[in-house]
Amino acid sequence: MRKSIAIFLLTSFLAFVVSLPLPVGLAQRKSNVAAKATSLASQRGVDTISATQLKDYLSFIASDEMEGRDTPSRGLDITARFLAMNLSRWGLKPAGDEGTYFQKIALSRDLIDKTETRAQLNDQPLTLGDDYIPAARPADIAATQLVFAGNGWFVKSKNIDAYKGIDPKGKIAVIFAPANALPRGITTSDLNGKRGEDWMNAAEYAQRQGVLGLLIVPDFQYLANWDRNRTRITERGSMKVDKFQSPSAAQMPQLVISPRVANVLFQGEGRGAVALFESVYGGQPVEPFALNPDKTFSLTVKVKSEQATTQNVVAVLEGSDPILKHEYVALGAHYDHVGVGLPVKGDAIYNGADDDGSGTTALLSMAEALTKASVRPKRSILFVWHAGEEKGLWGSRYFTDYPTIPIEQIVAQLNIDMIGRSKPAGDSNPLNRELTGPGEIYVIGSKMMSAELGALVENVNKQYLNLTYDYRYDDPGDPNRFFFRSDHYNYARKGIPIAFFFDGEHEDYHRPGDSVDKIDFEKMQNVARTIYLTLWELANRPARPKVDKPLPKQLTVERPN
Repeated sequence: MRKSIAIFLLTSFLAFVVSLPLPVGLAQRKSNVAAKATSLASQRGVDTISATQLKDYLSFIASDEMEGRDTPSRGLDITARFLAMNLSRWGLKPAGDEGTYFQKIALSRDLIDKTETRAQLNDQPLTLGDDYIPAARPADIAATQLVFAGNGWFVKSKNIDAYKGIDPKGKIAVIFAPANALPRGITTSDLNGKRGEDWMNAAEYAQRQGVLGLLIVPDFQYLANWDRNRTRITERGSMKVDKFQSPSAAQMPQLVISPRVANVLFQGEGRGAVALFESVYGGQPVEPFALNPDKTFSLTVKVKSEQATTQNVVAVLEGSDPILKHEYVALGAHYDHVGVGLPVKGDAIYNGADDDGSGTTALLSMAEALTKASVRPKRSILFVWHAGEEKGLWGSRYFTDYPTIPIEQIVAQLNIDMIGRSKPAGDSNPLNRELTGPGEIYVIGSKMMSAELGALVENVNKQYLNLTYDYRYDDPGDPNRFFFRSDHYNYARKGIPIAFFFDGEHEDYHRPGDSVDKIDFEKMQNVARTIYLTLWELANRPARPKVDKPLPKQLTVERPN
C-alpha cells in the first residue's frame, strides 16, 4: 500500500514538473529567430514565387512560338509585350522611353549581296560559304599580294608587333585570330596605356599599316560552328547597334577562310598552314613574312543595309521611404536567346529555357511578388530585361550608357542568367561536368567589389534556405571569363557592385535541347526566392553597400574589340 502511494506521488510530481514552463534555451531562441524570419519573408511576399508559377511563365517564354527569341525577332518582340502586359497588370511603373516599358534600341542590318560578292586566289574562284565567309563590309580589292601577320595585334607591353620587319602597305594580311576574343597570350591586363598608341586590335593595326584587307584563319570553335556562322552571316546578315558605332571605327574588309584555302595559301612557304595554326593559337610568336609574290588575292563584297529596332524592357517599383526611394536596387536578366538555327535531331528552334528564360521568368515572378507583399521595400526596385546579350551584351551596355534613371543612384545590381538546370545524380556526361546540383548555384562577383555586398548575399542565404553557394568562378582571371560574359559586367564597369547567379554550362547550352521539360523548377523556385530576399535586404539597409575594393584591372581598360 505504501509502495503504491509512493509511486502515485512520484508520478504526480513528475507530471507537475513537466507541465511547468521551461527557461528559454538556445534551441528555443533559434526557433524563435527562425519563426520571425519566416514570418518576415512571408510578409515580403516570397511565398508568391512558386515552381508552378515559374513553369507557367517559362512555358510561354520558351515555347516554339517565340522562335528562340533572337535579337531582333518577332518572338523577342512578343516576349517583350508579354512582360510589359504583366508589369502593367501588377502596377509597376514604366521606366522606358516616352512613358512605356520599352527602351528602344536602333539597329542596322548589313546583308551580303551574294550575287555580287566574289573572291579569287590567283586565278581560282572561291565558293562563298564553303571556302570563305566575308564580313558584311563593302570591299573591292583587285589582285593583291599577301603577308602573314601572326594574330594581327600590336601590344607594346608584350612586345607584340604583327608587322615588325615587313612592309604590309597596299597588301592583304593573313592572320590567325579568334572571333570576338583576345588572341592566345594576350589578356585585358596587358592592354595598358592608350588605345591606338600602346595597343591596337587586328583591324585597327591593319588600317594603321595601310593594309587593304584581312584574311582570317579561324580557331577550332569557329570551325566547329562553320555551318552556323555561314548561315548567320550570309543569310541573316550582320546586325549592329547604331549608337555603338564610331564614325572613325575601322571598317577593314575581312573574310574568314576555310582550312582548305589556308593550306593552298601557305603551300610552298617556309611554314605551312597547320604549323602556323599550332604556333599562333598555341601562343607561340611567329615572325611575320611576305608570301610568295606570285600569289595574289582579289575580293569584291557588295552590301545592302536595312534598319531595325529592338528594346530593353524596363520597370520600377517605387520604394516606400521618402528619401531612400530615390535609390535603386537593380534586377537584371537577358530575355533573348539565339533564335532559329541548324537542326539537331530535327529541331531547329533554340528555345533558351535555361539561357535565359529561367532568369527572365525569375524576374517576372519577383515583380509579381513585390506587388502582392503586405509591405514595400524602402528603396525602389529597378527591373531591366536586357535584349541582345547573346550578341555581345548589347542591352546592358545600352542601358548603362543611356540609362532611363540616374545610374549613380543604383546601389547594386543582381544579375540572373541560367538558374534552372541541375546535374542529375550519376550523370557522367562530360558536358555536364560543371553543372550545379539541385541545391547549388554559382555566385560570381558578389565579393569582388564590395565586402559588404558579399557578406549580405551570403548571410541572407544562410538565414533562409542555405543553398550551396559555389564561388569558384568569382575571379576576373577565370579562364572561362564568366564575369565578362553576362549583363552584370556593364554595371560593374560603371562602378556598381554586382552579384551574378549562374547554374553552369551544360550539354544543351546554345542548343535546341535547352527546353522547358529539362528545367528543375524546385531549384529555380529556391534560387529565385533567395535572390528575392537578397534584394529586400539591399533595399532596406540604411546605407548602400560600399565599394571598398579596387575595380578589377580588367574593368579599367577600354574594350578590346
